[in-house]
Amino acid sequence: MRSITGVFARPHELPETPAPGAVTLRARGVTLVRNGNRVLDGVDFEVIAGQIVALVGPNGAGKSTLLSALAGELEPSHGTVELDGKPLGDWAPLDMARRRAVLPQNHTVGFPFTAREVVAMGRAPWARTDRQDLDERYIADALAATDVEHLAARPFPALSGGERARVALARVLAQDTPTLLLDEPTAALDLGHQEQVLHLARQRATAGAAVVVVLHDLGVAAAYADRVAVLDSGRIAADGPPRQVLTTELLTHVYKHPVDVFDHPATGAQLVLPVRGRA
Repeated sequence: MRSITGVFARPHELPETPAPGAVTLRARGVTLVRNGNRVLDGVDFEVIAGQIVALVGPNGAGKSTLLSALAGELEPSHGTVELDGKPLGDWAPLDMARRRAVLPQNHTVGFPFTAREVVAMGRAPWARTDRQDLDERYIADALAATDVEHLAARPFPALSGGERARVALARVLAQDTPTLLLDEPTAALDLGHQEQVLHLARQRATAGAAVVVVLHDLGVAAAYADRVAVLDSGRIAADGPPRQVLTTELLTHVYKHPVDVFDHPATGAQLVLPVRGRA
């Protein structure tokens, strides 16, 4: 993948770019019940322009469910989610798609579209607007940024899992919204592409976007996130800067497994590792 040197690097070109520190999404007392189980329980949460916030926690903690609620894909049983100060229910789907882009866990399409056609789908919200003239530019920059230019003519279903993940991310970048919601964007990727995806997220946040990313790798969260929200049984156990939130005591409690948190002796980077050899 390349550094973002095209349209994505210019914060003034993001549509309706919020002021740094502005809240783009806000959950207020969000509870979501599925099959009688409280998957989310009274969650208060803010997404802030210019920040990467990582959602972490064990399987079943509610990370992806919270992301789906923020995206408007799941309706809370109680509480509200606001986008740019308005309840999600007050937004038309098209207007919402111009303000937030969503990368789901699973990357499937029903027809054998090419990779480039999938990326071009991200431009659909801007059809019949003056921003439609930028479609080719945004598509080309998204393909380049995610290192999938060479896959442009390939059928999407024929790609490997990692290739599909990168093409799906390119679609989100091409959509060009002030808020990005990314559900496990590194899950199918090799080590190098994992780092590069988070680097892209960092560049978008630096350019003024608000980025929410679901992660399992706590070391990656420590390295790239401005804030980390730790979910435990549908509640936010802690939310703040990585060095304040990612502690041995909290993580050992939440993950129910001993965890060591320490600084790298040479670089000073915060490292988070499971303790092996004892339960």
